[in-house]
Amino acid sequence: MAEQARYRRFSVLYRIEHWVLTISFSLLAVTGLVQIYFATDLAQAIVGGLGGIELVRLLHRIAAVVLMLEAILHLGHVGYRVFVLRTPMSMLPGVQDLRNALQAVAYNLGLRKERPQQGFYTFEEKLEYWAVVWGTIVMGITGFILWNPIASTRILPGVVVPAAVVAHGLEATLAVLAIIVWHVYHVHLRHFNKSIFTGYLTEEEMQDEHPAALARIKAGRTPRRSPPEVEAGRRRVFVPAFAVAAAVMLVGVYFFVAYEETAIATLPPAEEIVVFAPLTPTPFPTVPPVLPTSTPGAGQPPEADVTWERGIGRLVDQKCVDCHGGSETLGDLDLRTYEAALAGGVSGPAIVRGEGHTSLLITRQSSGDHPGQFSPEELELVLHWIELGAPEE
Repeated sequence: MAEQARYRRFSVLYRIEHWVLTISFSLLAVTGLVQIYFATDLAQAIVGGLGGIELVRLLHRIAAVVLMLEAILHLGHVGYRVFVLRTPMSMLPGVQDLRNALQAVAYNLGLRKERPQQGFYTFEEKLEYWAVVWGTIVMGITGFILWNPIASTRILPGVVVPAAVVAHGLEATLAVLAIIVWHVYHVHLRHFNKSIFTGYLTEEEMQDEHPAALARIKAGRTPRRSPPEVEAGRRRVFVPAFAVAAAVMLVGVYFFVAYEETAIATLPPAEEIVVFAPLTPTPFPTVPPVLPTSTPGAGQPPEADVTWERGIGRLVDQKCVDCHGGSETLGDLDLRTYEAALAGGVSGPAIVRGEGHTSLLITRQSSGDHPGQFSPEELELVLHWIELGAPEE
């Protein structure tokens, strides 16, 4: 069986552009839709799988920059083919495309026996192409507003920011659905088109999809290239002109990305600090109990002459006044003076004369974990002082 003739469909550069667009668009779609529909379980699973929302947002912006650079490359590529090589602008829609669309609808409804005779680019392909152009423009404008909200609202009213959120999300959803429902069906399901991989279509594929273009090729009515010296002259004009235009567009991309960081810096960067983490906690220093210095009388217990003025007040001042006196009086309890200690705070009197075990000063200290904890000897001394009636002098 003789091998079928093949016809050039896409150049290497066109195929590279297609795959750059495919990768950047897919990454934009995944990282963008999970932010739009973040409340769904699937979106949260994808965000977790990609390493968290901050990494998702970073990937979204990287893909956006790649798409902008691809748009600049495509403008240069198309401009070179049109201006230097004088390639016909067959991707522009025309009246014949409208006729082809109507004939295709009639064919699909069974009102016409034959499919429309289409050229090198069908009306469906032109719709897809200009949908990508339109979508890129819309996503670029709304993306700039979301990336640079402060700069945008210096010129436009503040309502453009929430409007851009809605437009960006809806256009993204529409684009993804169009790719899945329209593009994937036409080039992968209805007929697997391998030209984006090989660059060529077989004669059978040309006859099925592009019969009008095949007829022109066989009739020898294909566009002829200009003489090399003519193309060289055009090239000398185009290359520097587009270099200037590309430089301006690249400055625009830089401005797009780096003008402000309002919508980028959502979390402060992590800092590495040296912390002191001892193996065992450092114990608080203890204050030795203040015992009365007077000599008790004969037959009198050593604690009998303990009073507020002779030791208890000094002990309370050392252990308790930091929290219950001065600028802070926790629980409205002031222990700086004897009268204030008897008055107590919101929980009642701290000292009840003659009733040591019901006094708050004793019950709080008996837990053993009070911030101003008495030592066992100090606690016994204070308890005995209260049982004696808590004398002041």
